Amino acid sequence: MALELRHLRYLLAVAEHGNFTRAAEALHVSQPTLSQQVRQLERTLKAQLLDRTGRTVRLTDAGQAYAHYARGALRDLEAAERAVLDVRDLSRGTLRLATTPTFTAYLVGPLTGAFHTRHPGISLTLRELPQDRMESALLADELDLGIAFSGPHLPGITGTALFTEALGLVVGPAHPYAGRTAALPVRSLRDHRLALLSADFATRLHIDGYFGEHGVRPDIAVEANSITALTELVRRTSLATVLPDAITGGQPALHPVALSPALPARTVTLLRRESAYRSAAADAFAGLAREWGREYGQG
Repeated sequence: MALELRHLRYLLAVAEHGNFTRAAEALHVSQPTLSQQVRQLERTLKAQLLDRTGRTVRLTDAGQAYAHYARGALRDLEAAERAVLDVRDLSRGTLRLATTPTFTAYLVGPLTGAFHTRHPGISLTLRELPQDRMESALLADELDLGIAFSGPHLPGITGTALFTEALGLVVGPAHPYAGRTAALPVRSLRDHRLALLSADFATRLHIDGYFGEHGVRPDIAVEANSITALTELVRRTSLATVLPDAITGGQPALHPVALSPALPARTVTLLRRESAYRSAAADAFAGLAREWGREYGQG
């Protein structure tokens, strides 16, 4: 029997779901067909790839070895298909992009909007991911590009600096520091309750590191995993927060207050896999991101 791509996909689906029934449903084939195809693959390879004796179907040692190369082969073939379909005039194509959550509040809309206006034929898939998951997805060829922060990256990930992001204290109209122009000593925050992003945000880790460096243990009244919820809460209460300056720009009800010493700035970075196929769509977006970053930095 000549091996076909479906045999690889069928085996990997069973391994992923641990069950022939669920794998068949995901593949939209009948269970007997799926089982027959996997057994044909095992006969061709003269090796048992699946352990069917337990409640969950698992890969055997031979199956694990084969699945490793099968996944790589499918990734390479999918990349090859994208290369063939890649049109250099950008009349069509695809782009898979991810950003860390804080960028959704001020960067994603203008940047992807400008990209769509220039290249309406490109189909864009956008995901919001923590940076560690983003880099893993880039390495697995699940993404073309990511927007995150500079720093130590996983092996195989390369970054291009776009612009520098500043952070500061943000208060609403009901806060006593609303309208303050003088920098606020960071130790003063001991006397004020804060609403901060939750620990699954890279921004929160950056803020905690800053507080720790200056010996401040703030009274955190609220933790939120939504920037919109956080800004609405600060707008309507006397709580303060810490956010990128770009988020408060153009929002009259939010008042930025400089801290002394200032929070360290962060470098916003465009990430990609070093060995990834550079599609026309990805190159066009990277060029636009660099252009936007230069304008933002000058502003």
